[in-house]
Amino acid sequence: MKFRPAIALAIAAGALHLSPAYASEGSNDEWHFTVSPYFWGAGISGDVGQFDRNKIEVDSSFSDIWKDLDFSFMAIAEARKGRFSLFSDIIYTKISSRGDTPRGILVDHINVKSETFAGIFGGGYAIVETDRALVDWVAGARIWHASTDINLKGGLLAERSAHDSDSWVDVVTGLRGRYALTPEIYLSGWGLVGAGEADLDWDVAATVGYQFTDSVSAVAGYRAFGVDYDKGGFIYDVVQKGPIIGVVMRF
Repeated sequence: MKFRPAIALAIAAGALHLSPAYASEGSNDEWHFTVSPYFWGAGISGDVGQFDRNKIEVDSSFSDIWKDLDFSFMAIAEARKGRFSLFSDIIYTKISSRGDTPRGILVDHINVKSETFAGIFGGGYAIVETDRALVDWVAGARIWHASTDINLKGGLLAERSAHDSDSWVDVVTGLRGRYALTPEIYLSGWGLVGAGEADLDWDVAATVGYQFTDSVSAVAGYRAFGVDYDKGGFIYDVVQKGPIIGVVMRF
């Protein structure tokens, strides 16, 4: 069976590791912070399941967003002092959707609610630091919580419902960085991969930015994010991906 949850269009405050195009961090003895309100049009696809029952295929499209999305929030924050940095990345989505059964005999339709939290907390160290380029090696722990509510409506089975949830932790590592093409235009992004209680946990992003002033720039790009978790009868094997656009503010 298949249902089509919404695209998670996040309006959030986050730091996309997008400091000014030409690195000018000032005193290495001072902390510097970056925040960025931005949109993320993240489509969701994959498989979810509970209690060892048949998996439900998840497949989203942009047209589903206003119908299915209940709430979505995303926030990334970074603090930097010299070559060292601390960062966090919080993603939360709550989605409701309806799916029809092939013949509608046993069940007329299925209502599905999905709630997901993923938060990574970690630190980094600059392995490349020049006037044009900054590359951090980073590592951290990503904390997951996912839950699904499935309600069967109508048909011979009448009304039935089931709820299942699980939480787990993965360790991820990778690179984050930026490179200035000109004083105004720069590239930035990250690539993280890891595992733990999940078989695979990964996250990649790439953006292009334009620097208006030393403290304000605009960015646009793409992010893809996935996890493969299957334990104790709970299945959460999904990929979220889509464009991001926002304004970056540094202080």
